[in-house]
Amino acid sequence: MTGPALTVDAGVPAAVVGLPWYRRLGTQVLIALVLGIVVGLAFPRFAAQLKLLGDMFLSLIKAGIAPLVFLTIVHGIASAGDVRSAGRVGWRAILYFELVSTLALVLGLVAGNLLGIGEGMAREVSGTAAPLAKGMAPRGLPEFIAHIVPDNFVGAFAKGELLQVVVLAVMAGIGILAIPEERRQRISAGLDSVCEVLFAFINLVMKLAPIGTFGAVAYSVGSNGPAVLIALAQLVLGFYAVVLLFIALVLGAITRLAGLSLWRLLRYIKDELLIVLGTASSESALPWLLIKLERLGCAKQTVGLVLPTGYAFNLDGTSLFMAMGVVFLSNAYGVPLGVEQQIGILLVMLLTSKGAATVSGGAFVAFTATVTATGMLPTEGLAVIFGVYRFLSMAIATCNTIGNSVAVVVVARWAGTFDARVAQRHLYPERHPRTAAADAALADGNLLPEDMKDTNPHPPGIDLHPQARPR
Repeated sequence: MTGPALTVDAGVPAAVVGLPWYRRLGTQVLIALVLGIVVGLAFPRFAAQLKLLGDMFLSLIKAGIAPLVFLTIVHGIASAGDVRSAGRVGWRAILYFELVSTLALVLGLVAGNLLGIGEGMAREVSGTAAPLAKGMAPRGLPEFIAHIVPDNFVGAFAKGELLQVVVLAVMAGIGILAIPEERRQRISAGLDSVCEVLFAFINLVMKLAPIGTFGAVAYSVGSNGPAVLIALAQLVLGFYAVVLLFIALVLGAITRLAGLSLWRLLRYIKDELLIVLGTASSESALPWLLIKLERLGCAKQTVGLVLPTGYAFNLDGTSLFMAMGVVFLSNAYGVPLGVEQQIGILLVMLLTSKGAATVSGGAFVAFTATVTATGMLPTEGLAVIFGVYRFLSMAIATCNTIGNSVAVVVVARWAGTFDARVAQRHLYPERHPRTAAADAALADGNLLPEDMKDTNPHPPGIDLHPQARPR
């Protein structure tokens, strides 16, 4: 090699490389998070009125999520060329989801019992939980399966039923595969154009992420106050510790087996994680993860199938929260749960945790359904957890996002649709300054999906040795 070791390659705009730190979206979100905490503590009554800012941001995100998920899955299946290719990725993804989700539930139950969370807690609770649990009838397996099949194509989108949208997308994608190839190519080109419009919409909405983060965090701190955090410190701190343990040990071991570094992957998606942490919504990062994981070397088909499906079936943070929440209520209200009863509740949670809404509050709704379905735990105790749920939801959403990002990489590696050389370029930016500059441009909303071609020279679908290094 000749010349300086770290120089910016030709073709990378100087304005992108020298972008001031305060103009970077991730930095703005982090600043908004800190300001939200300060305002919430200093002006709690005013901060309680800022909920509108967070709600408006999440509503805009939700407006584009259902069609984006539908088009991504349809395009992923259609680009496979045949049902067999899509099925090879699909069954591996479902198997991975079930194994890791079950492991998260077991870890949550074990950790809750070992930590003894909720023991000695006073039983004076408000009645705010009653309306949440009201009308949520237990769902057995037949009801669950029946619910995921929509009876109205448009209604699934209007109601935000992500599982139903996934079912419609899979059926539509398989239907496209039956169309002659020449017409299928025109359909794929049309899907690309519509996806570009949606990505542009999401790109504009994400510019508002710092405002949404500020309002959501300020409202949370201003409404709950430090007294609630002190009263439930054991639950909050215990849950954060278990989430970190799950990410470091379980997900760390999984990525290591896949030949990658979890720390490097987290650095690569750090901006998306900051947005998720601030908004407490894993959906807020979905549009960008669809782009960044494909840039990382995962085939478009794999990303399009695994990531949106994982948002319905692979909610690791939700599983941890539900398992620890059950133990918390058991200890706080003196309702002993034996091993057999906890195993029974675990089986119920395997169903109720699927399809939980990925916006802020979705995990709590699924948890409420679980407590109601068991018939063994007091539903009024949900108010105790609801008081600090906002703080828990930040860890839930972050864990869900990391878990699904790892799932895409692992399934792509397993299915042979992962390019390790491309991954090395993005995970080790210090060795590839041009790729690093392009990633920075994407983080600031300056690139659209078609720009990925310049930094993804090796076509996805080539299964390379994990230790392979780019030339």
